Amino acid sequence: MRKISDEDYDFDYEKVYKNFKWDVPEYFNFGFDVVDRRALDRTKSALLSIHADGSHSYHTFYDLSVQSNKFANVLMKMGLKKGDRVLVILESTPEWYIALLGMYKVGVVPMPGTVLLTSKDIKYRVNRAEAIMVITDLSHVGRVERIMDECPTLKHKMIVDHKVLEWTSYKEEMDKTPEHIDMAKIERTKSSDPMMIYFTSGTTGPPKMVLHTHSYPIGHEVTGRYAQALTPHDLHWTISETGWAKASWGKFFGQMIVGAAIIQWETPGRFDADGLLNYMDKFGVTTFCAPPTVYRMLVQMDLSKYDLKLRHCMSAGEPMNPEVIKIWKDRFGLDIYDFFGQTETVCVLSNYKSLPIKYGSVGKPTPGHDVRIVDDEGKELPPNQEGNIAIYLGNGWPPGLMKEYWRDPDAMAKAFHHDFYFTGDKAYRDEEGYFWFVGRDDDVIKSSGYRIGPFEVESALMEHPGVAECAVVGAEDPGKTRGIVVKAFIILKKGYMPSDKLTKEIQEHVKTTTAPYKYPRIIEYVTELPKTISGKIKRNELRAGEK
Repeated sequence: MRKISDEDYDFDYEKVYKNFKWDVPEYFNFGFDVVDRRALDRTKSALLSIHADGSHSYHTFYDLSVQSNKFANVLMKMGLKKGDRVLVILESTPEWYIALLGMYKVGVVPMPGTVLLTSKDIKYRVNRAEAIMVITDLSHVGRVERIMDECPTLKHKMIVDHKVLEWTSYKEEMDKTPEHIDMAKIERTKSSDPMMIYFTSGTTGPPKMVLHTHSYPIGHEVTGRYAQALTPHDLHWTISETGWAKASWGKFFGQMIVGAAIIQWETPGRFDADGLLNYMDKFGVTTFCAPPTVYRMLVQMDLSKYDLKLRHCMSAGEPMNPEVIKIWKDRFGLDIYDFFGQTETVCVLSNYKSLPIKYGSVGKPTPGHDVRIVDDEGKELPPNQEGNIAIYLGNGWPPGLMKEYWRDPDAMAKAFHHDFYFTGDKAYRDEEGYFWFVGRDDDVIKSSGYRIGPFEVESALMEHPGVAECAVVGAEDPGKTRGIVVKAFIILKKGYMPSDKLTKEIQEHVKTTTAPYKYPRIIEYVTELPKTISGKIKRNELRAGEK
C-alpha cells in the first residue's frame, strides 16, 4: 500500500491516472496495517457515533485498535480461526466496527447482513456459506432461533446489547478479555486471503456470494482519496446501512486509509430528514454521500434553517432529479458528484472536483482501473456507442475487484472472459472520456429496432412534478404491432390522481425530455414497487408480470 499522505483532493486527473501504480504487499491486514498504524496517534478521531437515543460517542483510532484486539481474543477463545465465516447483523453502532476489525485481525471472514434480513434470508446465507457464528442484537434473536435446527454449521450465537439464555454476551466476554494480542497465536493474512463476503442484492435471482480478499481495502483508497475527495481533516458521512457494500465504500476503508473521521447514525425505524440535517449542522460534517432518494427527501425541507459546513457532496445508484441538484446548489453552492461501482468492486468511475462536471454522467475511470466500453467479445467500441462496462485485466487484477463469486462457476464464467471483468451494466463513453450509464444488461429494452435504457427514461419521468417513484421495463404491445414497448410503473406524489389526461401529460413530458421513441406507451399507476431488501427495484418481477 502506498504511504498515507495529506495529498490534496484537487489533483491533476490525467497525470495521476497515467502514473498511478498499485502497491499491494504479499501480507496485508487492514486492522493491523491501517487502524493500528493510525492508532500511534492516540488522539486521532476515527468515529463519531450517534445512538438511537440521541446521545453520541467518539472513538479514536486507538480506541478501535484496543477494542478490536479484545474482540480478536474473544474469537480465538471461542475457537474461531482463519477462514471461518461469521454472519454479522448489526445497526450502525461502534460494535459493528469493533467486531469486523477483530475478525480481520484473526482472519475470520465476516458476512455483513442488512438488519432487514428475515429468518429465511438468514438461513440462506448461513447455509450457503457454511457460517459457524452469527453476531447480532436482541431484535434479531428470534429470527435466528427459528432457523437454528435447519443450520447444521451454526455453532455460536453472540448478542451485543442484552443477555439471552444460550447466547454469548458480547459485553461480558469483552469485559474479561485482555487488550493485547499474542501475535504468536495468529496466522498472518496474505493480501490474497479471503477477507469478507457480501451477498448481492438479488435483483435477478438468488443473492450471489461476492468474496473479497485482504487487498480489498487497498482498492478503496481511490474511493476515499479521489472519488470522495477526502483529507485527514474531514468528517465524512455516507448514508448506508451496514449490511451493504456501500458501508465499506463510505463508512470504513477508504476513509480510515486517508485518515478522515466517519460519522454514523443508529436509526432503527423511519428516516428522519430533519434529524439528519440537524446532526450535519451540529457536528460540522464536511463531506456527504447519499442516494438520490435521500437528497429528494432533504430538499423538501426548509434548507434555510441549516448552516451546513459541507465542501463536497456525492451520490450514486439511481437517477438524480435535475431539480434536486438545482435546489441543493442554490442553497449550499455545491454540485452533487455522481460515481459508479458495485458490490464486486470499489469505485471505478467517478466525477472529480478537479474536472468539469457533466450532469448525468458517472464520470471517468478512477486511478488504477482500466475501464472500457466493449462488445460481448471484449472489442472496445468507439465513442457514443453503447456497450458493456468492463474492466480490463490484461495488465493486472486491481486489488478492489472481488476474487470470485464464491461457489458459483457459472456466474464467474459469465463475468470473466476475454481478459475483462464484465460488470453486467451498459453505458457509452463520449469523445471526452466521460461515461454515461444506460442500465443493467438484463434491463435494456429492445423496441422497434431501438435499444432503450430504463435509466434514462426513469430520469425523465422523475423530472415530472407528479412522479414520486417509477420503474421502466419492456412489455408486449397490446396492439400486437410493435412487439415490445416501453412500460412505466409510476407512484404519484400526494395531490395527483391517475387519469388519461395525466398519462398523456407524462408521455409528452418524456417525449420532449428524451428522444420521442423512448416515451412509455403504457403507464400503470401503482402504490408500491417490488424491491430487494437493499431498496433496489426488482425489474425482473415487473418484467415477469408482463409476459
